[in-house]
Amino acid sequence: MRTLGLDFGTKTIGVAVSDGLGLTAQTVTTIRRTSLKADLAALGELVREYEAERFVVGLPLNMDGSEGPRAEATRKFADILTQALGLPVELVDERLSTVAAQRTLLEADLSRARRREVIDQMAAQFILQGWLDARRPASSEEFHADDYDPET
Repeated sequence: MRTLGLDFGTKTIGVAVSDGLGLTAQTVTTIRRTSLKADLAALGELVREYEAERFVVGLPLNMDGSEGPRAEATRKFADILTQALGLPVELVDERLSTVAAQRTLLEADLSRARRREVIDQMAAQFILQGWLDARRPASSEEFHADDYDPET
C-alpha cells in the first residue's frame, strides 16, 4: 500500500511517496498551486500514477502545540481532499519538518536556487517518513551494537 505525503503550503504542495512496503519515503514533486481544482487534479493524477491508498498531510502546529490559521486551512484542505478523491487523510504534526529538510539540503551543499526548488518535497518526505516510522512495530529482534560479540 503506497501513501502520498503532502507538505501543504499557500503557494506550493510538496509531495513524497512511500515504497510499496511502507518502509521508506521518497520525494516526488512540488505542485505550484494555482487553483483548488488544479491542485486536486494534479494530486488525483499522482494517486493514479503511484496507486496511492491514503494521504498523510503535515499539520502546521505552533511550537506550543496550538493551532493557528495555517492549521485550520490545512484541516479544511484535508476534508476537501477526502471528499474529492475518496481517500483517507491522516494529519500529522509537522513541526520542524521544514527546518530538518533545510538542514539536510544545506549539509548536501545544494545551491540556494536548488534548495528552493526541492524544499517542499523534502519536507513532505520528512513528514511521511516520520509517519511511516511511527507505524512500524518495534521488533524484539532489533540489532543493538552493545549486544554484538564478534567471537560468536
